[in-house]
Amino acid sequence: MACIAILGAGVMGSALSYPLTDNGHAVHLIGTHLDGPIIARCKHDGVHPRLNRQLPPSVRLFTHHELPEGLADADVIALGINSRGVEWAGGALAPHVRAGQSIIMVTKGLWATEHGHLRIFPDVLADWLPPNVRATIPIAAIGGPSIAGELAARRHTCVVFTCRDQAALDYLAGLFATEYYHIWTSTDIVGVEVCVALKNIYALGIGFVLGLLEAAGGPDGAAAMHNYAAALFAQGLVEISQLVTHLGGGLETVFSLPGAGDLYVTTQGGRNSRMGRLLGMGTDPEAAVEQLAGETVEGLDAVVQIAPAIEQLIARGVLAADAFPLLRHIYAVAVQGMPVAPIFDQFFRQPSLGLKSTLPVARSR
Repeated sequence: MACIAILGAGVMGSALSYPLTDNGHAVHLIGTHLDGPIIARCKHDGVHPRLNRQLPPSVRLFTHHELPEGLADADVIALGINSRGVEWAGGALAPHVRAGQSIIMVTKGLWATEHGHLRIFPDVLADWLPPNVRATIPIAAIGGPSIAGELAARRHTCVVFTCRDQAALDYLAGLFATEYYHIWTSTDIVGVEVCVALKNIYALGIGFVLGLLEAAGGPDGAAAMHNYAAALFAQGLVEISQLVTHLGGGLETVFSLPGAGDLYVTTQGGRNSRMGRLLGMGTDPEAAVEQLAGETVEGLDAVVQIAPAIEQLIARGVLAADAFPLLRHIYAVAVQGMPVAPIFDQFFRQPSLGLKSTLPVARSR
């Protein structure tokens, strides 16, 4: 039996407690400074207020003030924080991590430097760890189509655990895997992390179609704009494959669980789709954010980081001038308030990143 400390009591971090306790492990669920009401409710009656489900009874609950106690016996630390909390988590963990522990992250996003260089979150987190233990603590991540409520309900879920250390992956997969939580492993940590960051952006963009359809009066018989959404989905995968390759990841990851699989499930609902719907209806970005108050829209956070970095790379000649048209359009709509436009004639062009496309050069007619 191992002890796993989960930092972050949101839906995904908390959902991980189900397979872990089913496997007989000790689980410490530690709230962040934003999770006080969640921890209080769970301590009151055991029901997680956002999962709307009873937590496994063996889970021990800790507030952020009790972080040292919650981490004291941990063999593994799982981070269930959102993308805005990576630096906070690094600073909070740094005094308490020790050699021999493992860290696994469910946080999705990329970090952009002032020069437009994009970094994956496990590498950003590593910078915060003490130098004397940094090399001894493998940092892994989880990617793939995993809706927290389904995992907590013990529905079949297929994910990828990724890390540069295969031995660490084998250890972690052995702790988490159950008859309903199916785990594959991959050392392509760059590919997985880029996929799971970008899928939130493109899911937001695909959500535009829901708003466009609603603004047009809803479906007209069988005409529900699925064709429009499918074109955005396909172009999203094209652009994900281009950035994965540019940053040194494996193309095969894009067309597996972390890329196509995770993009599909994220388009089926949730915060990114709701944000996209509001924008597609013509709602001002600030007003859309206000309507989703209290929710972290990971696709919006990601595009705010990534799109300006893409523009810097284009300005320096690293990327072609016409690169990433859909991502840049999503930024223009979601951040700058531009209206949604059908930019299909910019899609599916021969990429200028050293790849040989299997798609023909196509233009709309």
